[in-house]
Amino acid sequence: MDDKLGALQEKLGYKFKDENLLITALTHSSYANENGTVCNERLEFLGDAVLGFVSANYLYNNYDLPEGDLTKHRAARVCEKALCVFATELDIGSCLLLGKGEERMGGRSKPSMLADAFEAVLAAVFLDGGLEEASRIALRFVARHDSLDDSKDYKTILQEVVQRNHEENVEYVLVSETGPAHDRRFTVEVHLNSNVIGKGEGKSKKNAEQMAAKEALALMGIN
Repeated sequence: MDDKLGALQEKLGYKFKDENLLITALTHSSYANENGTVCNERLEFLGDAVLGFVSANYLYNNYDLPEGDLTKHRAARVCEKALCVFATELDIGSCLLLGKGEERMGGRSKPSMLADAFEAVLAAVFLDGGLEEASRIALRFVARHDSLDDSKDYKTILQEVVQRNHEENVEYVLVSETGPAHDRRFTVEVHLNSNVIGKGEGKSKKNAEQMAAKEALALMGIN
């Protein structure tokens, strides 16, 4: 475990003064319950707030956008999908302390678990080294998402287009759900008055709906 902790600190670019904070950040509740230790849920709560603040501050200072757009762009940077990517790049999954059942169920690759652990690790950095260090690490990831196209809400855009004609009705239909529990794939069709106008896939039903709406808009010539 010491080697993994060292490798993670190298990837973070931060050396912990109190390494126990990092260990707690990597401790899932399933492990804590089995071993009588403290889990990372409180750190996750704090990390969520730190990440939200850093993202909001970055967007406010770099984009002259109205409040609604800033909120959407912040949401794109702190959503589970983005945090899972961040955690994967840091190889947080290999460092997690999991209970035996969670280990068997593939917990190390669960997007929700990885996202939570990333937030907890960020909180641990904040407590150990302060806001400046936590911000430096968070911005490495947050600032990369400047192709703001990723934060478009395609479902809302499609709904606004369709509402121009009050007789039109949009419906999202789940076509299939495949894969093991820790790596589900959803396929969704978007229907306009029962006609299929788009199809999308994703690791959540919500993401698949967004992809279906994106395809429908593309077919309409709307980017």
